[in-house]
Amino acid sequence: MTTTPTVSRQHTVIDSPYGALTLVATAGVLSGLYMTGQRHRPPEESFGVPDPGPFTEAARQLDAYFAGELTEFDLPLRLEGTPFQRSVWAELVRIPYGETRTYGDLADSLGKAGASRAVGLANGRNPVGIIVPCHRVIGASGSLTGYGGGLDRKQRLLAFERGTESEVPALF
Repeated sequence: MTTTPTVSRQHTVIDSPYGALTLVATAGVLSGLYMTGQRHRPPEESFGVPDPGPFTEAARQLDAYFAGELTEFDLPLRLEGTPFQRSVWAELVRIPYGETRTYGDLADSLGKAGASRAVGLANGRNPVGIIVPCHRVIGASGSLTGYGGGLDRKQRLLAFERGTESEVPALF
């Protein structure tokens, strides 16, 4: 009888201007960034043991991002999902800081015109929010639609990146 080796998981919680963020690593590589109250947030017991060790660089880059000093993350990621989900997440990191794309734009860039709903579903399952910037995706009409971290956070993150955050009431 063969057994599958267990992959180690660790997590830590860091503060941010948008509430507490839980960082999760699988085999020492960042595999999750979850906000408090986030839709599709895995159960806490799946996050592994508390250990801030694997997250030094991720925490440093997030601090720099929130300070307005970093516009593009450079971190190894372990994104677990279907091939289509991973292709959508790869496309998300191509959206420049402070800009937005529609779900239809992403579907077109993937060569899947008409798959905007499937793109939306994959976007909603993004396991590494902020770093893989799913908040930069908007509806075809330009409206803020669907964000696992809540539309208030999405609005604040977009305003922050555009330098207009002072115009949005603070909720956290």
